[in-house]
Amino acid sequence: MDWLNDLMITFSVVAANHLGLVAAIERTIKHRLPIVNCPKCMTFWTVLAYGIATVPAASASGIIGIISVALLAAWAAIWLELAMGFIDQLYLKAYDKIYPTTNSTDADA
Repeated sequence: MDWLNDLMITFSVVAANHLGLVAAIERTIKHRLPIVNCPKCMTFWTVLAYGIATVPAASASGIIGIISVALLAAWAAIWLELAMGFIDQLYLKAYDKIYPTTNSTDADA
C-alpha cells in the first residue's frame, strides 16, 4: 500500500465533508447518508476498500495491515477535521479585522 494515496484519500474525504459537499449531496438526493457524512467513518471504509482493491495477496498479515492503516487514517481524519475547523476560526477572525462589519452604510448617513 502506498502511504501517499492513503493520505490523499484522508484529505479528500475530510475536505469534502468540511466544505459541505456531502451536505449538498444529501440535500439534492433528499436522503441522509450517515457513513458518508462522518469523516472518520468514510475515511476508514474508503481506505479499507482501497487497500483491499490494491493489495494482490489477501494473506492474514496483509488484511491486518490494511485494517491497521484504515484505523490510523480514520484517527488522522479526526485531527485533520479539527485542524480545518481551527483554521476556519483564524480566517474568520482575520477577515473581520480586515473587513469590519458595520450596522450603517454611507447611504444611511
